[in-house]
Amino acid sequence: MFHVNHEPGARIHHTDPFAAPADQRSPVRRLRGRLAAPVTLWTAPGPAGLTVSSTLVAEGEPGRLLGLVDAESELWAAVEETGRFAVTPLGPSHRQLADRFAGLFPSPGGLFATGTWLDTPYGPVPGDAGGWAGCRLDGSREYGWGLLVEATIERVELADDAEPLLHHRGRYRELA
Repeated sequence: MFHVNHEPGARIHHTDPFAAPADQRSPVRRLRGRLAAPVTLWTAPGPAGLTVSSTLVAEGEPGRLLGLVDAESELWAAVEETGRFAVTPLGPSHRQLADRFAGLFPSPGGLFATGTWLDTPYGPVPGDAGGWAGCRLDGSREYGWGLLVEATIERVELADDAEPLLHHRGRYRELA
């Protein structure tokens, strides 16, 4: 949220005027904010999608994926129904896309109305993504205020060695 001051010479302030003061915020949330996390887009047939910054990939045979999602999201309803989803690591050019799927940026016509999308059996993926993973849902359980999703990675498509978009202390960051 942005606060606009209309006084002469005033600037736009990139703070939330309704946010709790730093000393009143949860220490666990503040710790989580200090951990840089990859920004990913999870999509499912339907289509449905959600920006997720708590995604972990575990190597093995088969490869596994874990993530925390909102149990009340349209994405979760689609994943539960279909049993599959796609995970796309986002890059610096995807900031607006990440905000749109996080519900922070308007999406007239729907989340998938703009941009180029590749149709996959796991859900649509951005056409300009550096890669994506097709996942089969293995299970879920409540974990903190989210839902811990466990999946098997069934397919990996890598187009190039794209730079990641990171989330750190409430802002997007790039590798320097």
